[in-house]
Amino acid sequence: MLQQYNFGAGTLFLVRTDIAVPTPVRIGTLQNVTIDMSFTVKELYGQYQAPVAVARGQQKITGKAKIANFSARQLNEAFLGQTLAVGEQIQIVDEGGPNGTAIPATPYQIVVANGASMSSSAPGIDCGVFNAGTGVQMTRVASAPTAGQYSCDMTTGTYTFSSADEAAGVKVVISYAYFETTTGNRITAYNQLMGASPTFRMQLGEGFGGNNSCLTLYAAIPTKMSWDFKNEDFTVPDFEFSAFADSLGRFFDWSSTL
Repeated sequence: MLQQYNFGAGTLFLVRTDIAVPTPVRIGTLQNVTIDMSFTVKELYGQYQAPVAVARGQQKITGKAKIANFSARQLNEAFLGQTLAVGEQIQIVDEGGPNGTAIPATPYQIVVANGASMSSSAPGIDCGVFNAGTGVQMTRVASAPTAGQYSCDMTTGTYTFSSADEAAGVKVVISYAYFETTTGNRITAYNQLMGASPTFRMQLGEGFGGNNSCLTLYAAIPTKMSWDFKNEDFTVPDFEFSAFADSLGRFFDWSSTL
Protein backbone atom coordinates (compact mmCIF):
# COMPACT_ATOMS: atom_id res chain seq x y z
CA MET A 1 0.00 0.00 0.00
CA LEU A 2 1.42 3.37 -1.04
CA GLN A 3 1.76 5.88 1.76
CA GLN A 4 2.56 9.57 1.96
CA TYR A 5 4.02 11.45 4.89
CA ASN A 6 4.71 15.11 5.56
CA PHE A 7 7.76 16.41 7.38
CA GLY A 8 8.68 19.95 8.33
CA ALA A 9 6.84 23.26 8.32
CA GLY A 10 6.72 23.59 4.54
CA THR A 11 6.80 26.85 2.59
CA LEU A 12 4.24 29.62 3.00
CA PHE A 13 3.35 32.38 0.53
CA LEU A 14 0.77 35.16 0.92
CA VAL A 15 -0.60 37.02 -2.12
CA ARG A 16 -2.80 40.07 -1.61
CA THR A 17 -6.17 39.83 -3.37
CA ASP A 18 -7.47 43.31 -2.52
CA ILE A 19 -5.00 45.22 -4.73
CA ALA A 20 -4.53 45.11 -8.50
CA VAL A 21 -0.88 44.05 -8.85
CA PRO A 22 0.29 42.37 -5.65
CA THR A 23 3.85 41.33 -4.93
CA PRO A 24 3.84 37.84 -3.38
CA VAL A 25 5.23 37.65 0.13
CA ARG A 26 7.27 34.63 1.14
CA ILE A 27 7.15 34.01 4.88
CA GLY A 28 10.75 33.32 5.89
CA THR A 29 12.19 30.99 8.54
CA LEU A 30 8.82 29.36 9.09
CA GLN A 31 8.61 27.44 12.36
CA ASN A 32 5.19 25.85 12.08
CA VAL A 33 1.74 26.33 10.57
CA THR A 34 -1.51 25.14 12.13
CA ILE A 35 -4.77 24.99 10.15
CA ASP A 36 -7.99 24.31 12.05
CA MET A 37 -11.15 23.31 10.16
CA SER A 38 -14.28 23.06 12.29
CA PHE A 39 -18.06 22.82 11.86
CA THR A 40 -21.02 23.57 14.03
CA VAL A 41 -23.45 20.66 14.35
CA LYS A 42 -27.13 20.31 15.11
CA GLU A 43 -28.60 17.18 16.69
CA LEU A 44 -32.18 16.05 16.25
CA TYR A 45 -33.63 14.34 19.31
CA GLY A 46 -36.80 12.44 19.95
CA GLN A 47 -37.81 10.89 23.24
CA TYR A 48 -34.60 8.88 23.48
CA GLN A 49 -31.16 9.96 24.74
CA ALA A 50 -29.19 9.61 21.51
CA PRO A 51 -29.86 11.87 18.53
CA VAL A 52 -31.62 10.31 15.56
CA ALA A 53 -29.85 12.62 13.09
CA VAL A 54 -26.89 14.99 13.11
CA ALA A 55 -26.26 17.69 10.50
CA ARG A 56 -23.32 19.96 9.92
CA GLY A 57 -23.89 23.68 9.98
CA GLN A 58 -21.39 26.50 9.57
CA GLN A 59 -17.79 25.78 8.60
CA LYS A 60 -14.82 27.73 9.91
CA ILE A 61 -11.15 27.69 8.95
CA THR A 62 -8.63 29.47 11.12
CA GLY A 63 -4.87 29.15 11.33
CA LYS A 64 -1.67 30.23 12.98
CA ALA A 65 1.92 30.46 11.80
CA LYS A 66 5.10 31.01 13.79
CA ILE A 67 7.49 33.15 11.78
CA ALA A 68 11.08 33.84 12.84
CA ASN A 69 12.00 36.12 9.91
CA PHE A 70 9.43 38.87 9.49
CA SER A 71 10.17 42.18 7.79
CA ALA A 72 8.22 45.43 7.65
CA ARG A 73 7.20 44.62 4.07
CA GLN A 74 5.84 41.24 5.10
CA LEU A 75 4.07 42.75 8.10
CA ASN A 76 2.42 45.39 5.96
CA GLU A 77 1.31 43.05 3.16
CA ALA A 78 0.11 40.27 5.43
CA PHE A 79 -1.32 42.12 8.39
CA LEU A 80 -1.64 45.91 8.18
CA GLY A 81 -2.31 46.87 4.57
CA GLN A 82 -1.09 50.42 5.13
CA THR A 83 1.52 52.53 3.30
CA LEU A 84 5.09 51.26 3.17
CA ALA A 85 7.79 53.92 2.91
CA VAL A 86 11.57 53.90 2.68
CA GLY A 87 13.21 54.57 6.03
CA GLU A 88 13.57 53.08 9.49
CA GLN A 89 13.61 54.16 13.09
CA ILE A 90 16.90 53.37 14.84
CA GLN A 91 17.26 53.35 18.60
CA ILE A 92 20.60 54.24 20.17
CA VAL A 93 21.14 53.08 23.76
CA ASP A 94 23.72 54.69 26.06
CA GLU A 95 25.71 56.62 23.46
CA GLY A 96 29.03 57.54 25.01
CA GLY A 97 29.05 54.53 27.31
CA PRO A 98 30.24 52.89 29.35
CA ASN A 99 32.46 55.64 30.71
CA GLY A 100 30.32 58.50 29.43
CA THR A 101 30.92 61.72 27.51
CA ALA A 102 32.21 64.76 29.37
CA ILE A 103 30.00 67.86 29.26
CA PRO A 104 31.94 70.50 27.29
CA ALA A 105 32.42 74.12 28.28
CA THR A 106 29.89 76.82 27.39
CA PRO A 107 27.32 76.45 25.90
CA TYR A 108 27.51 73.03 27.67
CA GLN A 109 26.03 71.17 24.71
CA ILE A 110 26.50 67.69 23.22
CA VAL A 111 25.23 66.93 19.72
CA VAL A 112 24.57 63.20 19.42
CA ALA A 113 26.28 61.24 16.66
CA ASN A 114 23.14 61.04 14.51
CA GLY A 115 21.98 64.62 15.06
CA ALA A 116 22.58 65.43 11.39
CA SER A 117 19.86 62.91 10.46
CA MET A 118 17.26 64.79 12.52
CA SER A 119 15.11 67.61 11.18
CA SER A 120 11.86 69.40 11.89
CA SER A 121 10.05 66.97 9.59
CA ALA A 122 11.65 63.90 11.18
CA PRO A 123 12.68 64.84 14.73
CA GLY A 124 14.46 62.40 16.96
CA ILE A 125 12.99 60.95 20.14
CA ASP A 126 14.67 61.52 23.49
CA CYS A 127 14.99 58.30 25.52
CA GLY A 128 16.79 59.72 28.54
CA VAL A 129 20.19 60.70 29.94
CA PHE A 130 22.11 59.06 32.79
CA ASN A 131 25.06 60.24 34.85
CA ALA A 132 27.67 57.65 33.83
CA GLY A 133 29.54 57.97 37.13
CA THR A 134 26.61 57.56 39.54
CA GLY A 135 24.05 55.74 37.36
CA VAL A 136 21.43 58.34 38.34
CA GLN A 137 19.00 59.40 35.63
CA MET A 138 19.01 63.12 34.87
CA THR A 139 15.78 65.14 34.69
CA ARG A 140 14.67 66.71 31.42
CA VAL A 141 13.49 70.33 31.55
CA ALA A 142 12.27 72.73 28.89
CA SER A 143 15.25 75.11 29.20
CA ALA A 144 17.92 76.52 31.55
CA PRO A 145 18.92 73.23 33.19
CA THR A 146 20.47 73.20 36.64
CA ALA A 147 22.59 70.47 38.27
CA GLY A 148 21.24 67.02 37.41
CA GLN A 149 19.05 68.37 34.60
CA TYR A 150 19.20 68.67 30.81
CA SER A 151 17.18 70.06 27.92
CA CYS A 152 17.24 68.89 24.31
CA ASP A 153 16.32 69.97 20.81
CA MET A 154 15.41 66.79 18.94
CA THR A 155 15.34 68.50 15.55
CA THR A 156 19.13 68.77 15.78
CA GLY A 157 19.99 66.17 18.43
CA THR A 158 21.46 68.86 20.70
CA TYR A 159 21.52 68.19 24.47
CA THR A 160 22.18 71.11 26.81
CA PHE A 161 23.46 70.66 30.37
CA SER A 162 24.21 72.94 33.33
CA SER A 163 27.42 74.79 34.06
CA ALA A 164 27.37 73.15 37.49
CA ASP A 165 27.55 69.65 36.03
CA GLU A 166 30.30 70.75 33.63
CA ALA A 167 32.31 72.18 36.53
CA ALA A 168 31.81 68.97 38.52
CA GLY A 169 33.21 66.87 35.64
CA VAL A 170 29.97 64.95 35.11
CA LYS A 171 30.02 62.47 32.23
CA VAL A 172 26.79 61.33 30.59
CA VAL A 173 25.36 58.54 28.46
CA ILE A 174 22.48 59.46 26.13
CA SER A 175 19.75 57.26 24.65
CA TYR A 176 17.58 58.38 21.75
CA ALA A 177 15.90 57.26 18.53
CA TYR A 178 16.09 58.82 15.10
CA PHE A 179 14.67 58.20 11.64
CA GLU A 180 16.97 57.08 8.83
CA THR A 181 15.40 58.06 5.50
CA THR A 182 17.55 56.11 3.03
CA THR A 183 17.56 52.56 4.43
CA GLY A 184 15.00 50.05 5.59
CA ASN A 185 11.21 50.00 5.38
CA ARG A 186 8.82 51.88 7.60
CA ILE A 187 5.09 51.67 8.29
CA THR A 188 3.26 54.48 10.04
CA ALA A 189 -0.09 52.91 10.91
CA TYR A 190 -3.11 55.21 10.92
CA ASN A 191 -6.50 54.54 12.47
CA GLN A 192 -8.81 52.92 9.92
CA LEU A 193 -12.54 52.39 9.71
CA MET A 194 -14.02 49.19 11.08
CA GLY A 195 -13.85 46.41 8.50
CA ALA A 196 -10.67 47.59 6.77
CA SER A 197 -8.15 44.78 6.32
CA PRO A 198 -5.82 43.34 3.70
CA THR A 199 -7.14 40.17 2.07
CA PHE A 200 -4.79 37.51 0.80
CA ARG A 201 -4.59 34.08 -0.79
CA MET A 202 -2.45 31.67 1.17
CA GLN A 203 -0.27 29.00 -0.45
CA LEU A 204 1.21 26.33 1.81
CA GLY A 205 3.34 23.63 0.20
CA GLU A 206 5.37 20.74 1.58
CA GLY A 207 7.44 17.98 0.00
CA PHE A 208 8.90 14.85 1.55
CA GLY A 209 10.07 11.52 0.18
CA GLY A 210 9.33 12.47 -3.42
CA ASN A 211 5.70 13.30 -2.61
CA ASN A 212 4.08 16.71 -2.42
CA SER A 213 1.11 18.31 -0.76
CA CYS A 214 -0.32 21.79 -1.21
CA LEU A 215 -3.05 23.78 0.50
CA THR A 216 -4.57 26.94 -0.94
CA LEU A 217 -6.86 29.18 1.06
CA TYR A 218 -8.44 31.41 -1.57
CA ALA A 219 -9.37 34.26 0.76
CA ALA A 220 -8.21 35.07 4.27
CA ILE A 221 -7.72 38.03 6.55
CA PRO A 222 -5.25 38.46 9.41
CA THR A 223 -6.78 38.34 12.88
CA LYS A 224 -3.86 38.57 15.31
CA MET A 225 -0.15 39.25 15.47
CA SER A 226 1.91 38.85 18.63
CA TRP A 227 5.60 39.27 19.39
CA ASP A 228 7.30 37.53 22.29
CA PHE A 229 10.59 39.23 23.13
CA LYS A 230 12.71 37.06 25.43
CA ASN A 231 16.15 37.27 26.98
CA GLU A 232 18.69 34.95 25.31
CA ASP A 233 16.21 33.71 22.70
CA PHE A 234 14.94 34.57 19.24
CA THR A 235 11.71 36.48 18.68
CA VAL A 236 9.22 34.25 16.85
CA PRO A 237 6.01 36.20 16.10
CA ASP A 238 2.64 34.41 15.98
CA PHE A 239 0.53 35.29 12.95
CA GLU A 240 -3.14 34.25 13.01
CA PHE A 241 -5.71 34.36 10.22
CA SER A 242 -9.27 33.40 9.30
CA ALA A 243 -10.33 32.10 5.88
CA PHE A 244 -13.56 32.57 3.93
CA ALA A 245 -14.99 31.92 0.44
CA ASP A 246 -13.79 34.10 -2.42
CA SER A 247 -15.97 35.79 -5.06
CA LEU A 248 -16.21 32.48 -6.97
CA GLY A 249 -17.37 30.60 -3.90
CA ARG A 250 -14.06 28.78 -3.48
CA PHE A 251 -13.00 28.13 0.11
CA PHE A 252 -9.85 26.01 -0.13
CA ASP A 253 -8.00 23.63 -2.39
CA TRP A 254 -6.06 20.61 -1.13
CA SER A 255 -3.90 18.33 -3.25
CA SER A 256 -1.38 15.56 -2.63
CA THR A 257 0.72 13.19 -4.71
CA LEU A 258 -1.11 10.12 -3.40
